[in-house]
Amino acid sequence: MDNQYIAQARAAYQARDFQTALELFNQCLTDLAVAKGPGDLGYIYHQIGNCFLQMKDFDQAIHAYTQATADTAYDACGAVNCNLGKAYAFLHDYENAVSHFEIAVSDAKYDAPYKAYLGLGNALLKLGKNAEAGVAFREAALDVNNPDRTKALLNLGVCFMALGRPADAVQSYESALQFDMDPATRNKMYANLGQAYVACGQMQQAMSAFEEALADKTYFLSDSASVDYGRAAQAVATGTAAMQPIVVPDEPENDMSGLDVAADGAPLPQEAVYDQATQAFEPYNDPQYYPVEAYGYTVPDGYASGDERFFNASDEELERYSKGIAKQDRKRRNVGLKILVVFFTLLLIAAAGCVFLYTQGWGYPTQESVARSLFSDTANASQYFVESMGEDNIDAAMRGVVQDANITIDGVDKSMSNSTVYVSAKTAEGGDVDYQVQMVRDLLGWKVSGIEMSFPSQQ
Repeated sequence: MDNQYIAQARAAYQARDFQTALELFNQCLTDLAVAKGPGDLGYIYHQIGNCFLQMKDFDQAIHAYTQATADTAYDACGAVNCNLGKAYAFLHDYENAVSHFEIAVSDAKYDAPYKAYLGLGNALLKLGKNAEAGVAFREAALDVNNPDRTKALLNLGVCFMALGRPADAVQSYESALQFDMDPATRNKMYANLGQAYVACGQMQQAMSAFEEALADKTYFLSDSASVDYGRAAQAVATGTAAMQPIVVPDEPENDMSGLDVAADGAPLPQEAVYDQATQAFEPYNDPQYYPVEAYGYTVPDGYASGDERFFNASDEELERYSKGIAKQDRKRRNVGLKILVVFFTLLLIAAAGCVFLYTQGWGYPTQESVARSLFSDTANASQYFVESMGEDNIDAAMRGVVQDANITIDGVDKSMSNSTVYVSAKTAEGGDVDYQVQMVRDLLGWKVSGIEMSFPSQQ
């Protein structure tokens, strides 16, 4: 499909004028004069979703991408579902994000699965599934179309640290450092490498890594990294930084487990840098995705280092990892259940207290406040009386009642359904008149059912 709307929309999108691009794609969608062949609706909805995603309107992006998936003739299942996963991830709905990322990586026609693997890894990390996240980051690092493997390797190292595998994390970080990367990412990589060395007991190497991270004076260590830096510095200063070899499972020398490096450790030639602006409208393309920051993620899941490298983990091992994670999830849910029980217990206690106060005559508005309102506004007394009295009876009850905005409440006799308020009001001449105001329960509050003058002999 090629028409003036599409051409103008492409130009607007490449100029990052996403609102204009969105309007043009919508015009193309609604213009009945524009012929639409098989798959064209899916294509348009895909691009509408891209615009919404760039504008950070994630709910609308999800709606548009879902419409795109409904067009079975549109052959871009991987790209659309990858973007759906991103939108759900930005809304912190990681379960749905994982589902769509998994659909994306299963599409053999999708030419950028590393994007879905990166998104999948980050979503799994958020769900506490560190082993599965590591597998996803490994796949992103191995994807030959991935123009920046460093992010995948960095996050893979994070997974190793979370799994109690600092030696493997060291190899992941050192593999990543053989690639070109921006200074900020390199500083983070060295800081994480320093922490991995500390976990391995290699304090001298840790000091060197931390110093590399801080060398350009633009990076600041996290709290946990600062603690490890202090430990390494103290060990080096006191001469206790034993240079012990890092223990890793036996494997062929220089074997980097397929992590996109040559056997001699030199990096392989990198692919050309992906250009979002110029390729934004290819059928399988999607907006650039910046993975959720996972640096410093330290949630352990109890997995201990074994004889098999994590890179070569079998399905049985991953199932075992998942069972351990599920056990932790159950523990977390049990904690939540206990909190819920305490919450409902407190609610029951509060409800019991409210019932007790109700039986003792408490309510809102209180008897005193109703009495004060009645004497302050005698001209509108009917609003303070029960409806069953009628206007004539109310007028008769109020005959002779003194209006006084500053009455004195001499006492209240309370019960669950009836109360009597003893009131002293001042006349215009300065004299005192005493009243007894009878009240009945009105839902939570009170209404006046009668009023009469009171004399000392009656009290």
